[in-house]
Amino acid sequence: MFGEIAQSFGDRLRGIQAATIVPMTRGFEVDEPTLAAHLASVSSVPGINGLLVNGHAGENFVLSLDEKRRVVELARKHAPKRCLIVSGVNHESSLEAAREAAVLEQAGADGLLVFPPNSWALAHADDCVIEHHRRVRDATTSPLMLYAAPVGAGAMAYPPPLLEQLVADRRFVALKEGSWEVAAYEQNLRLIRKLRPEFVVLGSGDEHLMTSYLVGSAGSQVSLACLVPELVVSLWNAAEAGDWERARAMHAKLYPLAAAIYRDAPGGRATARLKACLKLLGRLSCDAVRPPQPPVTSAELHVLELALRTAGQG
Repeated sequence: MFGEIAQSFGDRLRGIQAATIVPMTRGFEVDEPTLAAHLASVSSVPGINGLLVNGHAGENFVLSLDEKRRVVELARKHAPKRCLIVSGVNHESSLEAAREAAVLEQAGADGLLVFPPNSWALAHADDCVIEHHRRVRDATTSPLMLYAAPVGAGAMAYPPPLLEQLVADRRFVALKEGSWEVAAYEQNLRLIRKLRPEFVVLGSGDEHLMTSYLVGSAGSQVSLACLVPELVVSLWNAAEAGDWERARAMHAKLYPLAAAIYRDAPGGRATARLKACLKLLGRLSCDAVRPPQPPVTSAELHVLELALRTAGQG
């Protein structure tokens, strides 16, 4: 029975899934009406097959469990029925991660993406990683996804022997590949294809989408798709058709925006910059992010404005 559910889930993952943000009020409360509009607008774009909610772009590390549950409920309510809803699970405690996963599954998530705790960036034993994922697995029944963290995130990035152990668990059926480095992406892709050919690998480094599609990918879960969904879908469609000239044209439009949001120093500013862009485009009235993240600077805003123009926005 689970095999049929997992196959259906994997089929529905193919293509573009938008990782969404969570609009806040100036008092840093979740702005539910604006969130509902954001979820409905992004998910209604042709070619957006699903949403990743409660991801890093959705500030999952500063939301309460009740807020995360509410995000899933609103996504389920306001996205089209065909839309796949995947929720991130992110907690330092394995016990709380398992509890969180069970609540988000009950709230209506079709699948769950297990993020590595931020504390793993310093060091951890491999057994900790296996235990953390086992706790989430045993608390749920839905298809589960792994997350390959950026190679720049220290020990959060799983080395091949550990990734092999994780992929061996049949409850995990897909990987959001966010290594953010092309060689690591291809290494992980080749390893997983050898171990489990049916396992879904999503190329999800926003700066390297075209490269991952060229190497091989089932699609992407990316926050860039909550900002410029039509462009990301166009890039994917061109790659799927083998039209690399058109894909390069889409990449040329997207790359300055991806670099301005995700790469430019200082790091860890993607959510603030995404919200600033959405405000520039008139889709948000308030671009507040929860502390300790400060708002974007005037210098950041200028670069984002130029990148949006290159992307044909605004």
